[in-house]
Amino acid sequence: MKVFITGISTDVGKTIASAIVVEALQADYWKPVQAGDLEYSDSHKVEELISNNKTKIHKNSYALNTPMSPHAAAEIDGIAIEIDKIKEPNTENHLVIEGAGGLLVPLNGSDTVFDLIKHDHKVIVVSRHYLGSINHSLLTIEKLRERSLKIGIVFSGDEHPTTESIILKKTGVTFLGRINEEEVFDKEVVKKYALQFKSALELL
Repeated sequence: MKVFITGISTDVGKTIASAIVVEALQADYWKPVQAGDLEYSDSHKVEELISNNKTKIHKNSYALNTPMSPHAAAEIDGIAIEIDKIKEPNTENHLVIEGAGGLLVPLNGSDTVFDLIKHDHKVIVVSRHYLGSINHSLLTIEKLRERSLKIGIVFSGDEHPTTESIILKKTGVTFLGRINEEEVFDKEVVKKYALQFKSALELL
Protein backbone atom coordinates (compact mmCIF):
# COMPACT_ATOMS: atom_id res chain seq x y z
CA MET A 1 0.00 0.00 0.00
CA LYS A 2 1.17 3.51 -0.86
CA VAL A 3 -0.43 6.28 1.19
CA PHE A 4 -0.05 9.97 0.39
CA ILE A 5 -0.78 12.28 3.32
CA THR A 6 -1.85 15.82 2.54
CA GLY A 7 -3.42 18.61 4.57
CA ILE A 8 -6.07 21.23 3.97
CA SER A 9 -3.43 23.85 4.85
CA THR A 10 -0.09 24.09 6.61
CA ASP A 11 0.35 23.23 10.31
CA VAL A 12 -2.72 21.01 10.48
CA GLY A 13 -0.95 17.93 11.85
CA LYS A 14 0.30 16.06 8.77
CA THR A 15 3.55 14.93 10.37
CA ILE A 16 1.89 13.54 13.50
CA ALA A 17 -0.67 11.79 11.29
CA SER A 18 2.17 10.46 9.13
CA ALA A 19 3.94 9.03 12.18
CA ILE A 20 0.73 7.33 13.33
CA VAL A 21 0.08 5.79 9.91
CA VAL A 22 3.72 4.72 9.60
CA GLU A 23 3.53 3.03 12.99
CA ALA A 24 0.15 1.42 12.28
CA LEU A 25 1.36 -0.12 9.00
CA GLN A 26 5.03 -0.44 10.00
CA ALA A 27 5.50 1.36 6.70
CA ASP A 28 8.45 3.18 5.20
CA TYR A 29 8.32 6.98 5.20
CA TRP A 30 9.28 9.50 2.55
CA LYS A 31 8.90 13.26 2.38
CA PRO A 32 9.77 14.21 -1.23
CA VAL A 33 10.26 17.92 -0.53
CA GLN A 34 11.34 19.40 2.81
CA ALA A 35 11.44 23.18 3.06
CA GLY A 36 13.23 24.49 6.15
CA ASP A 37 14.00 22.91 9.55
CA LEU A 38 16.65 20.68 8.06
CA GLU A 39 18.30 20.08 11.44
CA TYR A 40 15.01 18.74 12.81
CA SER A 41 12.98 17.89 9.74
CA ASP A 42 9.70 16.02 9.43
CA SER A 43 11.71 12.88 8.67
CA HIS A 44 13.57 13.31 11.98
CA LYS A 45 10.28 13.84 13.81
CA VAL A 46 8.66 10.71 12.36
CA GLU A 47 11.74 8.64 13.14
CA GLU A 48 11.65 9.92 16.73
CA LEU A 49 7.95 9.10 17.19
CA ILE A 50 7.76 5.52 15.90
CA SER A 51 8.56 2.35 17.82
CA ASN A 52 8.74 -0.40 15.21
CA ASN A 53 12.00 -1.71 13.75
CA LYS A 54 10.71 -2.28 10.22
CA THR A 55 10.29 1.30 9.01
CA LYS A 56 12.94 2.84 6.78
CA ILE A 57 13.08 6.63 6.46
CA HIS A 58 13.90 7.53 2.86
CA LYS A 59 15.91 10.60 1.88
CA ASN A 60 14.16 13.75 0.66
CA SER A 61 14.43 14.36 -3.07
CA TYR A 62 14.81 18.05 -2.25
CA ALA A 63 15.91 19.47 1.11
CA LEU A 64 15.55 23.26 0.99
CA ASN A 65 16.83 25.69 3.57
CA THR A 66 13.97 28.17 3.94
CA PRO A 67 10.59 27.39 5.57
CA MET A 68 8.32 28.68 2.83
CA SER A 69 6.61 27.50 -0.35
CA PRO A 70 8.96 25.02 -2.09
CA HIS A 71 9.11 26.99 -5.35
CA ALA A 72 10.31 30.09 -3.48
CA ALA A 73 12.60 28.17 -1.11
CA ALA A 74 14.23 26.52 -4.12
CA GLU A 75 14.76 29.90 -5.77
CA ILE A 76 16.52 31.17 -2.64
CA ASP A 77 18.77 28.10 -2.76
CA GLY A 78 19.57 28.87 -6.41
CA ILE A 79 17.88 25.77 -7.82
CA ALA A 80 14.62 24.79 -9.48
CA ILE A 81 12.61 21.75 -8.46
CA GLU A 82 12.32 19.32 -11.36
CA ILE A 83 9.43 16.94 -10.86
CA ASP A 84 11.02 14.17 -12.91
CA LYS A 85 13.88 14.12 -10.40
CA ILE A 86 11.48 13.30 -7.57
CA LYS A 87 11.75 9.52 -7.67
CA GLU A 88 9.59 7.41 -5.42
CA PRO A 89 11.84 5.07 -3.41
CA ASN A 90 11.83 1.38 -4.25
CA THR A 91 10.58 -0.68 -1.34
CA GLU A 92 8.69 -3.91 -0.83
CA ASN A 93 7.16 -2.41 2.29
CA HIS A 94 4.13 -0.13 2.60
CA LEU A 95 5.11 3.48 1.89
CA VAL A 96 3.78 6.64 3.54
CA ILE A 97 4.46 9.82 1.57
CA GLU A 98 4.02 13.19 3.25
CA GLY A 99 3.27 16.21 1.11
CA ALA A 100 4.26 19.81 1.80
CA GLY A 101 1.42 22.12 2.86
CA GLY A 102 -1.75 21.68 0.82
CA LEU A 103 -2.42 20.15 -2.59
CA LEU A 104 -1.84 23.22 -4.72
CA VAL A 105 1.38 24.37 -3.07
CA PRO A 106 3.69 25.15 -6.03
CA LEU A 107 6.88 23.19 -6.57
CA ASN A 108 7.91 25.31 -9.56
CA GLY A 109 6.22 27.44 -12.20
CA SER A 110 3.98 24.61 -13.41
CA ASP A 111 3.89 21.71 -10.95
CA THR A 112 2.25 21.48 -7.53
CA VAL A 113 2.18 18.94 -4.71
CA PHE A 114 -0.90 17.46 -6.40
CA ASP A 115 1.34 16.36 -9.27
CA LEU A 116 3.26 14.09 -6.88
CA ILE A 117 0.18 11.94 -6.25
CA LYS A 118 0.01 8.83 -8.43
CA HIS A 119 -2.99 6.74 -9.43
CA ASP A 120 -1.93 3.87 -7.16
CA HIS A 121 -1.73 6.10 -4.10
CA LYS A 122 -4.40 6.14 -1.43
CA VAL A 123 -4.77 9.62 0.00
CA ILE A 124 -5.34 10.70 3.57
CA VAL A 125 -6.51 14.28 4.08
CA VAL A 126 -5.69 15.81 7.46
CA SER A 127 -8.32 18.38 8.42
CA ARG A 128 -8.10 20.69 11.42
CA HIS A 129 -10.88 23.04 12.50
CA TYR A 130 -10.42 26.79 11.95
CA LEU A 131 -12.54 29.48 10.32
CA GLY A 132 -12.58 28.45 6.66
CA SER A 133 -11.57 24.84 7.22
CA ILE A 134 -14.82 23.41 5.85
CA ASN A 135 -14.24 25.17 2.54
CA HIS A 136 -10.59 24.09 2.45
CA SER A 137 -11.53 20.49 3.24
CA LEU A 138 -14.22 20.31 0.58
CA LEU A 139 -12.01 21.93 -2.07
CA THR A 140 -9.14 19.56 -1.27
CA ILE A 141 -11.36 16.49 -1.56
CA GLU A 142 -13.00 17.80 -4.74
CA LYS A 143 -9.56 18.24 -6.33
CA LEU A 144 -8.50 14.73 -5.34
CA ARG A 145 -11.64 13.32 -6.91
CA GLU A 146 -10.42 14.51 -10.31
CA ARG A 147 -8.26 11.38 -10.30
CA SER A 148 -10.78 8.96 -8.79
CA LEU A 149 -8.47 8.31 -5.85
CA LYS A 150 -9.39 6.43 -2.70
CA ILE A 151 -9.64 9.08 0.00
CA GLY A 152 -9.73 8.91 3.78
CA ILE A 153 -9.88 11.76 6.26
CA VAL A 154 -8.36 12.31 9.68
CA PHE A 155 -9.51 15.13 11.93
CA SER A 156 -6.83 16.73 14.04
CA GLY A 157 -7.10 18.93 17.12
CA ASP A 158 -10.06 19.80 19.31
CA GLU A 159 -13.24 18.07 18.22
CA HIS A 160 -15.76 20.22 16.37
CA PRO A 161 -18.77 17.98 15.63
CA THR A 162 -20.74 20.29 13.31
CA THR A 163 -17.67 20.91 11.14
CA GLU A 164 -16.70 17.26 10.99
CA SER A 165 -20.20 15.97 10.33
CA ILE A 166 -20.87 18.33 7.42
CA ILE A 167 -17.53 17.48 5.77
CA LEU A 168 -18.28 13.75 6.05
CA LYS A 169 -21.87 14.19 4.86
CA LYS A 170 -20.97 16.29 1.82
CA THR A 171 -18.00 14.16 0.71
CA GLY A 172 -18.73 10.59 1.79
CA VAL A 173 -15.02 9.94 2.25
CA THR A 174 -13.79 7.28 4.65
CA PHE A 175 -13.43 8.55 8.21
CA LEU A 176 -10.23 7.02 9.58
CA GLY A 177 -10.22 8.59 13.03
CA ARG A 178 -9.32 11.70 14.96
CA ILE A 179 -6.15 12.88 16.64
CA ASN A 180 -7.00 14.87 19.74
CA GLU A 181 -4.95 17.59 21.34
CA GLU A 182 -2.41 15.88 23.60
CA GLU A 183 -0.07 17.33 26.21
CA VAL A 184 2.77 15.68 24.32
CA PHE A 185 3.15 13.46 21.29
CA ASP A 186 5.71 10.75 22.00
CA LYS A 187 6.23 7.11 21.06
CA GLU A 188 3.57 5.85 23.47
CA VAL A 189 0.91 8.30 22.30
CA VAL A 190 1.67 7.58 18.64
CA LYS A 191 1.52 3.84 19.31
CA LYS A 192 -1.88 4.28 21.01
CA TYR A 193 -3.29 6.05 17.97
CA ALA A 194 -1.65 3.56 15.61
CA LEU A 195 -3.57 0.74 17.28
CA GLN A 196 -6.81 2.72 16.98
CA PHE A 197 -6.25 3.52 13.28
CA LYS A 198 -4.90 0.16 12.13
CA SER A 199 -8.13 -1.60 11.16
CA ALA A 200 -9.56 1.45 9.37
CA LEU A 201 -6.32 1.94 7.40
CA GLU A 202 -6.38 -1.66 6.22
CA LEU A 203 -9.81 -1.03 4.68
CA LEU A 204 -8.75 2.15 2.86
